[in-house]
Amino acid sequence: MKFKLRHILTAACAAVAASACAAQGVPESRTLTLGAYTTPREAFREIHRDFKKLWRERHGEAIEIRESYLGSGAQSRAVVDGFPADVVVLSLEPDVERIVKAGLITHPWREAPQAGILTRSLVAFAVRAGNPKGIRDWADLARPDVEVLSPNPRTSGGAMWNILAAYGAAERGHVAGFPAGSEGGAAYLAALLKRVIAMDKGARESILTFEKGLGDVALSYENEIKVGAAQSLGYPYDLVLPASTILIENPVALVDKNIERHGNRALAEAYRDYLFSPAAQRVFAKWGFRPVNPEAQRETAKEFRDPPNLFTIAAFGGWAKAVPEFFGKGGLFMRLSEQERTVQK
Repeated sequence: MKFKLRHILTAACAAVAASACAAQGVPESRTLTLGAYTTPREAFREIHRDFKKLWRERHGEAIEIRESYLGSGAQSRAVVDGFPADVVVLSLEPDVERIVKAGLITHPWREAPQAGILTRSLVAFAVRAGNPKGIRDWADLARPDVEVLSPNPRTSGGAMWNILAAYGAAERGHVAGFPAGSEGGAAYLAALLKRVIAMDKGARESILTFEKGLGDVALSYENEIKVGAAQSLGYPYDLVLPASTILIENPVALVDKNIERHGNRALAEAYRDYLFSPAAQRVFAKWGFRPVNPEAQRETAKEFRDPPNLFTIAAFGGWAKAVPEFFGKGGLFMRLSEQERTVQK
C-alpha cells in the first residue's frame, strides 16, 4: 500500500507541475520511466544524456527519463506491484517473464533486436589486489581459508547467474576435487555456500560490501568487477576469470500496459532501439559490458576474452527448467541454503 501510495502522489505532483508549465506557456517535457537492475546505472546515465540530446535535435522536444535501480528480481516484482516503468532492463529472462505473466508486457518481447538481449557478461571473481590468496578457479572458493561474497538469489538476478555458473562448472568436470555430473555439481555448490559469509540484495551492493574490505573474493558480473576494480578506493582489487563459467544475457522489454497508460509508445520504442545502436553499445562496453551490436563488438573485441569452457543457460535446459530446479520451492539452492542456515544455528 505504501509503495502504491508513493507512486500515486508522485504522479499527482507531476500532473500539477505539468499544468503549471502549460499555464506559463512553457512546453511540457515528456517522461519515460526506466526500471533496471543495479549494475548498469552509470552506463545508463551517460546513454540517457546522449539520447535526450538526440531526441531534442530530431523532434524539437525535451524529454525526462526517470530511473529506478534495484536487484533484478526486486525490480521485476516492483513493476508487477505498480511501479510505472515503461521500459525494463533486467538481469535475466525470468524477471521479464514475471511481468509478462502479470499481463503488463503483451507483445512478443523477444522480437526486439538481438532477440531482446541488450548486453552480455560473464560470472567472474573479484579478488584483493595482487590476489594474496592465490585464487585462480572455482576449487579455490571452497577452501576453508577463503571467505566469499555473493548476492541473494531471492532478490538478485546476478546471484542466480552466480549459482548456475558454479554448479555448471563443476557438473562439466571443471572444478578440481569434485566429480563431473549432477552429484559433483551439487557437492561443489554445497561446499561453496559454506564459504559465503554475506548475501546482499543485489550485485552492486555485494561489490560495495567487498570494496569496504569484507571477504576474500566476490562473485559478480565481469563488467561490475572490471569497472569497479579500475575505480576502487581504499581496497583495490583484481579480476579473475575462471576457466569455466556461464555467459550472462541481460534482456530489455517494453512494458505495454504502462506505455499505453502514459501515451508514449513512439518514445519508448525509439529509446529501446537506441539502446541497441552502436553509440549506446559503445557506452555499455566502456562500462565493461559485452556489446551485442555487431559494429560495437568488432570495435571492442580486444577488450574481452572468452574462457576455455564457456556455457550458456541452454546447458540447464533453459530458464523454464533451471528456475524450479534450483530456485523454486524444493530447488537445489533452496535446499542447500536451508541446510546451511540450520547448521549455522
